[in-house]
Amino acid sequence: MTQDTLNALIALGEGFTSEFKRSGTSDLGRELCAFANATGGVVLIGVADDGTIHGVKDHNKLKSIVQSLARSVDPPLVIDVESVSDVLVVSIPAQNGKPYSFAGKFYLREGASSQQLSRNEIREFFFQEGVIHFDETPCTRFNLEEDLTDTVWKGFSKRASIPDGMEPLSTLQNLGLLRGKTMTHAGAWLLAENIQKFSLRAHVSCALFQGKTNVYILDRKDFTADLYTVCRDVVSYVVSKLNTEFIIKPQITREERPELPVDALREAIVNAVAHRDYRSTANVQVHIYRDRVEVINPGGLPAGMTVEELGIKSVPRNPLLFGIFYRMDMVEQIGTGIKRIRDLCRDYGVPEPQIRPQEHWMNVVFPRDPVKAGLADEEQRDLAVGPESTGQVTGQVTGQVTELLPVLKGGSLSAIQIMEILGLSHRQTFRENYLKPALESGLVERTIPEKPNSRLQQYRLTEEGRTLLITIEEEKA
Repeated sequence: MTQDTLNALIALGEGFTSEFKRSGTSDLGRELCAFANATGGVVLIGVADDGTIHGVKDHNKLKSIVQSLARSVDPPLVIDVESVSDVLVVSIPAQNGKPYSFAGKFYLREGASSQQLSRNEIREFFFQEGVIHFDETPCTRFNLEEDLTDTVWKGFSKRASIPDGMEPLSTLQNLGLLRGKTMTHAGAWLLAENIQKFSLRAHVSCALFQGKTNVYILDRKDFTADLYTVCRDVVSYVVSKLNTEFIIKPQITREERPELPVDALREAIVNAVAHRDYRSTANVQVHIYRDRVEVINPGGLPAGMTVEELGIKSVPRNPLLFGIFYRMDMVEQIGTGIKRIRDLCRDYGVPEPQIRPQEHWMNVVFPRDPVKAGLADEEQRDLAVGPESTGQVTGQVTGQVTELLPVLKGGSLSAIQIMEILGLSHRQTFRENYLKPALESGLVERTIPEKPNSRLQQYRLTEEGRTLLITIEEEKA
């Protein structure tokens, strides 16, 4: 490594593929292991976190310690250690023996830090993800001469806080976005003028619907620029379709307050783009209804994650892309996205969104204020669910639906009566988690199907619902 290359690495700062240590080898074994389990990286010993070069003494002794730590990783690592002026440069190439452990523990590089995982989590993670993450794979459709234009580079370098005057190809290599002469998919998505040129379904689709179902589309738009621009423009589109309250301040100024917190919407949209499964033939979708906003991305919970751990920990499906998003200040530290969304909604004075992980999808649903959306003419109308029922059992029966079925065993009841028996007070929760799935599954039906919003409306079990209830009760017996 030359002095110029070293200076360029330091100028970029710490990130997904680089770590600075002012002196010594404290926690170095952990860092070596984490880089080996990711895409490789570089540790600069003798450089402070802020990029100040302090240097180290006795390089030969330090090299011996570093090599010994590399051999202590299980399985042992092959690394390169060299001196560049006063700095000791430790290079960890991409490895083929994943997963790696150090002192019996497993670590993974996430963003600009290393996180410990249990053995089962790390094994499952790499098995499910096929060892290689799709965002790290080569994108052969990206032509460096045609697609990496001065305009594209200027926009990217500004967003990624690249110092002026840095050479594009070497900088992209140092960031891990360029492998040899081939761009990774993460690099292509971040440098794209039209992302569909490189990944047909990497764009984001937005749709505005009339009412509370997806029967009538009022407006639809696809966003196909680079991922940074896509996220920015999708947020602007969604906010433009929401109601805005104008608050007059004493200083005769006007404050615009959208009905939902913009930062929470942005976090949900960016998370969907960053964590989606790009191998899927589906794309990220944002649906705007009169009573809710849904952010939907292909790819359920990553391996090693449970529903209970949402908002507490995170296993990024696209670590290289997430690392650059972190550099661009689009995301905060790993594992805080869901918690941040909930906190933002709570502080804004609106209901927390419903997080609905499925096997192949992740939905984040923001309830809209029924009064501001013009839906609260009467209590029954607020509880009503559109006529989506197919009369057949379709999809998975949730635990909430199986709780609702015994309530209707004795006959038909109104929505309010069902809520009282179940001990529920939040109408949105009842409608979305209990009533709507039961109707869509064909297990429950209306007594007045031709008038879904009737104040006399009641609900009863269908033949399929009664059959399922008998089965459930027999299993419990």
